[in-house]
This record gives sequence, C-alpha cells and structure tokens, in this order.
Amino acid sequence: MTVSSAALDASATGAPPRTTSAEEVRRGERERRARDNRIGWAFVAPFVIVFVMFLIWPLVHGFYLSFTGESITGAGGELIGLDNYVEAVNDPIMWRSLLNTLWFTVLSTVPLVVVALILALLVHQGLPGQWLWRLSFFMPFLLASTVAAQFWIWMYNPQLGLVNYLLGAVGVEPIAWLQDPQWAMLAVVVMTLWWTVGFNFLLYLTALQNIPEQQYEASALDGAGRWRQLRSITVPQLGPTTVLIVILQILASLKVFDQIYIMTQGGPGGVTRPVVQYVFETGFTGYRFGYASSIAYIFFAIIVIISVGQMRLTTRRGA
Repeated sequence: MTVSSAALDASATGAPPRTTSAEEVRRGERERRARDNRIGWAFVAPFVIVFVMFLIWPLVHGFYLSFTGESITGAGGELIGLDNYVEAVNDPIMWRSLLNTLWFTVLSTVPLVVVALILALLVHQGLPGQWLWRLSFFMPFLLASTVAAQFWIWMYNPQLGLVNYLLGAVGVEPIAWLQDPQWAMLAVVVMTLWWTVGFNFLLYLTALQNIPEQQYEASALDGAGRWRQLRSITVPQLGPTTVLIVILQILASLKVFDQIYIMTQGGPGGVTRPVVQYVFETGFTGYRFGYASSIAYIFFAIIVIISVGQMRLTTRRGA
C-alpha cells in the first residue's frame, strides 16, 4: 500500500491531507488540452500556410478576377459584374472546347477501365515472368507527359512512323494521324491509353490479390468454370475498385491538357482543343485574365456537378 507525498507531509506536520478539488482537475485538463492544441498547430502550420497560399488564395482571387476585366498587364481590374460569364455562355469556341473535353473523356475512360481489367486478369492468372509484365504495363505511367507525347509524335509520323509502317505492311495507306481532323482525337486517346493504363492496372491487380481464394475453391467444387467464376465472383468483388477507377479516370480526363497541347496544339482546326487549353490561351495569349477565370469557374462548376452526380449514383447502387 502506497502513501502520497502530500499525505506524508501532512502527517509529519499534523495537518490534514490536502485534497484536489474538481475545479482544479478541470483547470489542469484545460491547460493540458490548450498545450496539446498549441503543439498540434505548430506541427500543421507549415502545411496550412502552403495550402492557403497555393490553393485557397488562388481560388478566391481567381473567382474575384472572373468579375473583372483584368488583363495580363494589370489594366482593367475594375469590377464589371457578370459580363464575363455572359460572354462565356455565348462563346461558341468555349462550348466547342467543352464538347471536345467531354468527347475525349468518353473515348478514353471506357478503354482505360476495360483494358486495365484485362491486363490485371492476365497477370493474376499466373503468366510466366509476372515481374516483367507488371513492369512493362506500369512503366509508361512513370514517364513525364512531354516524353510520352514526343515518343508518340514519332510513332504517328506520316512518313517514318511505326504505326503507318505496320499499317502499310497489311496494305493500308499512310494516315496523317495528328493532322487529320478525323483521326487526331483518336490518336491522342490511344497515346493516353498506353501512357496511363498502368495506374488502373495496378489498382485492379491489388484488388484481385485481395479476393479470398476460398471463394474460387468453393465455386470449383460446385462445378463453376473460369467464366462463371469471373462473372459471379471476380467482377462483383471488383465493384468498389471499378467505381474508384471510373471516378478518378473521369476527373483526370476532364482536366486533359499536356498531351493534347504537345501533340496537336488543339488542332487541326480546333477539333482536339480541350477547355483547359482554351483557358490557357485566353489568359496568356489573349491576355484576358478576367475572362479566362470566368471560363475556368464555369468548367469547375460542371466538374462539381458531374462528381456529385457520380457519387449519388454510386450511393444508390450500393444501397
């Protein structure tokens, strides 16, 4: 049995032992929490400062600019109300750029999900040299956009490119892939598929490895073949991963800029110009920061609407 120092001191002096009041306990707890909060804020302060400087402030300032006529020179910074938004709504180039972006999203999202799933299934089934297949499928994703785009510019070269060489071997006439309005967008989509499918492949492969093997063994005892197992076990188990990949892919495709700007500069005739490139050209080539900001925020609102719609659709299906 132990005796506190306060009790020993009290017994030595003949005074009754001092007890700690509830108010003192609460005060000590508040002081401890305040000290912990100060330490916590000291740790997160660098991140908060960077977050505010490079995300919150640009968002707020850009929204303010969308209501002004400010140019790159700093002139015209006075408020002009909704004039920029009215002009953007009536701008056919803005709507065409937006449709190009949505078309690229549709063309790229489906193959980037389906091809990634097929590649993951092939590797998961136990192909010889799995490490080589994984490295080959994922390595292009590690390349910078400039490197990947330049590589495919050479591949699409009408005279010397490998693509036309292979097509010529089967009797197909050479195609100017990046200069023909009929093929330019498709050419960029194929390049994007080769470049980024590795990320989705890795997500699918990880999800496949987390499916319990006992489910396949039990279904095999019931007479289920490979195709039945794929439809009844694999695909349903990959449902959450597929939803995640689709959402990430749509958001990434909507923000497309790098590869299109490098490969086609939005041409030919504007058939591949995405809305992000139009914002860039309006702000830094046309010197109209205010108008470019209004287009950016219209596009931001569209992305928010699409994201909310996806989340609600996913929630309803899950329920």
